[in-house]
Amino acid sequence: MERIPMTPLGHEKLQRELYQLKNVERFQNIADIEEALGHGDLSENAEYQYAKERQGMIAAQIKHLEDQIARAEVINPATITSEKVVFGATVKVLDLDEDKELTYTIVGSPEADSQLGRISVFSPIARALIGKYEEEEVEVPTPRGRRTLEILEIRYEALEAVEGDDAK
Repeated sequence: MERIPMTPLGHEKLQRELYQLKNVERFQNIADIEEALGHGDLSENAEYQYAKERQGMIAAQIKHLEDQIARAEVINPATITSEKVVFGATVKVLDLDEDKELTYTIVGSPEADSQLGRISVFSPIARALIGKYEEEEVEVPTPRGRRTLEILEIRYEALEAVEGDDAK
């Protein structure tokens, strides 16, 4: 069974999503199905068809989240002491092609969110950064061509929940 690396914050988020699906959305869906059944002929009942489709989607989401949680390898970045970039690192880089500073935190795929600067450990940028040290330059393949990044700072800290974290 392949482990899925994630931070404590990412693990907690998955658990909250699973709780919401199992204890709120699933029960609301059951109520929607019961209400639609009361509307008569099921062959022409769009509300019933939608509710049944939603039931299948909820079941699939629950199964997916349970699988991710079961395979989670929770790694707290605040406990890492490393001079090189590894999972959990927050890395400040200078994009030499655009003369622009960027900050990325390398996290597990389930918690990646580009708007928050959280990139998947499996992303091209993260793969290029991992194993590198401050002041090193790395070449990163992107859809717009190769980018050159200079690592300015590497730090390890606990991730904080921010507004927008649950917007998935």
